[in-house]
Amino acid sequence: MKRFSLSVATLALTATTLPALAEGELNLYSSRHYDTDERLYSDFTDATGITINRIEGKADELLTRMQAEGINSPADLLLTVDTSRLARAKNMGLLQSVESGLLENRIPAYLQDEDNQWFGFSQRARIIFYDKEDVTDPPHDYVDLADPAYKGLLCIRSSSNEYNQTLLASIITHAGQEAATEWARGVVANMARSPQGGDTDQLRGLVSGECDISVSNTYYFARSIRTDVSGVSADIDGIGWVFPDQGSNGAHMNISGGGLAAHAPNRENAVKFLEYLASDQAQQYFSAGNDEYPAVPGVALSPSVAALGFFQTDAISLSDVAANVPLAQKIFNEVGWE
Repeated sequence: MKRFSLSVATLALTATTLPALAEGELNLYSSRHYDTDERLYSDFTDATGITINRIEGKADELLTRMQAEGINSPADLLLTVDTSRLARAKNMGLLQSVESGLLENRIPAYLQDEDNQWFGFSQRARIIFYDKEDVTDPPHDYVDLADPAYKGLLCIRSSSNEYNQTLLASIITHAGQEAATEWARGVVANMARSPQGGDTDQLRGLVSGECDISVSNTYYFARSIRTDVSGVSADIDGIGWVFPDQGSNGAHMNISGGGLAAHAPNRENAVKFLEYLASDQAQQYFSAGNDEYPAVPGVALSPSVAALGFFQTDAISLSDVAANVPLAQKIFNEVGWE
């Protein structure tokens, strides 16, 4: 059972150090769109001498590009968000296995692909938020979101959203297809509006009064604590939150991760960068810069993330969850989750 530390002290790089000075370059295909990642790239280059050439775009576009490029692809690395996309890249033959004792030891086993084709480097919990004035007894577990007692109160994203796809896939993995279908049907019945917008928009729905309960990843809310987010931060004291399934499966975790491209021309440099992402320094950037939870245990949390409190995470293998994503989409279609 994994619990996150609330320590916010700065940690020295004692567990891992940056790679020795090298030379050359690596070609990074990334769908991460966070300005704070610039520090990851510049510090790695300063420490190693390796130049990072970036191609940025939406995840599906990058996967399609890598597939079209085939064996001539210049891609060395793929960075993207969510287990479903990493699994899709693997299933398309776009990744290759990495032999790295450092990665295997630093990254918890449940955040690794079973064939070491991808690794999670940061985490976000998908949890329940609610209007503290209107809701005195909020849902405590994911299954409660389908309880008729909450009919007409729920804001949640569309079925095409990868975060919802992996959440339902995790429910399938834990409880089976029949229970997952019943849950999805109950959630649709409880929706306050048709699915729309991103995770921040689900939080805005609480403030605007469109809904009293919403589902969102933690880093969107933590960002609203750290900086001014329109439509959320000014009224953040009125929003409560629940980490679901505490004492049972634990809160579902989404990841941001990466893998070595199948035809990487700069394989050695690419592996160095993956190992750098598992260093304490890089792990702290994920938390301090983008309000995420580090993948490596024991790394300090930023104050905005630590403010959410202790919780139990779901340590189910994300490889198993990824295998159920196609079935999750089938269930969404069956129950009419738009």
